[in-house]
Amino acid sequence: MLKRVFVAPDPGRARLRFAARAVLGIGLAVVVCLASGHSLAGAVTGGLAALLALFTVADPTVRGQAVTTALLPAVGVPVLAAAAELHSLPVARDLAFLAVVGAGVYARRWGPRGHSLGVFAFMTFFVAQFLHATPEQLPELYAAVLLSVLSAAAVRFGTWCYERRLPPSAVPAPPAGAGLARVTTRQAVQATAGAGFALVVGQLVSGQRWYWAVGATWWIFVNTASRGETLVRGFRRVLGTVIGICLGFLVAVPVHGAPVPTAVLVAVAVFGIFYTAAVSYTWMMLWVTLLAEMLYGLLGVLSPGLLALRLTETGVGALGAALAVLFVLPVTTHATTDVWIQRALRCVHACTAEAADRLAGSATADPAPRVAELEQLLGRVRLSVAPLVHPLHPMPARKRRARRVLALLDDCAREIRGLVAVAADPEASHDARLAAACWRVEAAVEALTAGGAHPHGRPAEPPAEPALAHLHGLERALADLAEPLRTPSGSRLVGA
Repeated sequence: MLKRVFVAPDPGRARLRFAARAVLGIGLAVVVCLASGHSLAGAVTGGLAALLALFTVADPTVRGQAVTTALLPAVGVPVLAAAAELHSLPVARDLAFLAVVGAGVYARRWGPRGHSLGVFAFMTFFVAQFLHATPEQLPELYAAVLLSVLSAAAVRFGTWCYERRLPPSAVPAPPAGAGLARVTTRQAVQATAGAGFALVVGQLVSGQRWYWAVGATWWIFVNTASRGETLVRGFRRVLGTVIGICLGFLVAVPVHGAPVPTAVLVAVAVFGIFYTAAVSYTWMMLWVTLLAEMLYGLLGVLSPGLLALRLTETGVGALGAALAVLFVLPVTTHATTDVWIQRALRCVHACTAEAADRLAGSATADPAPRVAELEQLLGRVRLSVAPLVHPLHPMPARKRRARRVLALLDDCAREIRGLVAVAADPEASHDARLAAACWRVEAAVEALTAGGAHPHGRPAEPPAEPALAHLHGLERALADLAEPLRTPSGSRLVGA
C-alpha cells in the first residue's frame, strides 16, 4: 500500500497538478463563501460542492467538462431543497434518500457526465444530513453551492486548465445491455438495497449519524462493476477508515477545531484525497476520514466516541454493500472480466491494423488514439481482476492465472507501444513480412475472443527489424495468453 502511493508513477505530474489545483480551487471557494458573509455551514457546503466539481467531473474533453460543471447546480439545488424540506419527515426523507441513491447509480449508463451528476446529487443530500439543513437555511446553501461551483470552474477552466494541452482522454464505454442485463441497472438495484439495509441498521446504531452508513454503501459502489470489485472496495474502505481514525486520535482530537491548524490540515487532507485517489482507495479513505474529523472539530462535536461511531457506521455500510452484491442480482467477476479482456484484445487488433497501414504508407492511419484507448481498457481490466489477485483471495491457482493474464496483457501493450513508435518514424518503410505478421496477430486475437484454439504456435525469435520485432513479441504474448484464458473445462478467462 505504501509502495503504490510513494513509488507509483506520475507521468507529466498529472496527479500532482490535479491535487494542487484542487487545494487552490476549494480554498478559493471557501474564502469566497466566507467573504460573502456565509456561516460555517454555508462554507462547508460550498467547499464540498467545489471538491465534487473538481473531483468527479471527468469528461474526455475540456468542453464536456465545462458543460458537466455547469449542470451540477441544476442537479444539486433541487436535491438540496428536497433534503431540507423533508428534514422533519423521517420516513419521507429516508425514501427520498434511497431514490437519490438508485437514480445516482443508474445515471452511470450515460457515461462520465451521468456519473458526475449522480455523485453530486447523492453528496448534496448527504451534506444536508451532515449539517441538519432546514428550509430556513436554503437561500444561503443555494448561494454557497453556486458561488463555489463558479469558483472551482474559474480555477479549473481559467487559472489552471492544464487539460487544454493534453489530447482528449479515451473513456471506454460501459458494457452494453438492456434491462437487468445492463450492469448499471443491476447496480442501481443493488445500491438501493444495500443503502436501505445501511439506513435501517445505521439508525439503530445512531439516530444522529446514520447517514454515515448510507454514505459508506454508496461510495463502495462507485467505480465498481462486479461482485468482486465491490467486496474488495468495501474491505479497503474499512481499512482506510480505521487508519484514518487512528490518525485522528493523534492529530484531529488534539487540534479540536483550532482555526489555523485546522485550515492547514484540511488543505493537507484535500491534497491527499486527490493525489492518492488514482493509486490507492485505502489511502484516499484515510484522507477522507481525516477531513471529516477536522470538519467535526470545527463544528465543535469531535470526540473519541464520535470516531468510534464513525467506524461502526462504516462497517454497517460495508456490510450492506456486501449483502447486496452477494444476494441481489449479482454481477460476477468472471462475466465482467471477460468483457473487458475481450475489448482490450480487440483494441490490440485495431492498433496493429492501424500501425501496419501507417507503415504501408497510409497518410490517414493513426494508431495513437488506439493506444490511448488500450491503456484505458487495460486499466479497467486491472480493476476488474483486482479481486482475484488480492492477498486475501483464497484460491492460489486462480490468483496465479489472473496475474499471468495481467502480465501478458502488459506485454501486449508494451509491444504495441513499440510498434506505434516505429510506425511514427517518417523513414520507416513497409516490409513484405509485416502483412503476414499482422495477419497472424489478427487471427490470434480473433481466436482468443471467439473461443477457438490459437491458430499458431509460438513464433521464432524476432528479427532485428524493429517493427517485425514488436509484431513477433506481440504474437508470443498472444500465444501465451491462450492457456490462462482457458480453464480446463473450456470456459473463458480467469475463473469466477
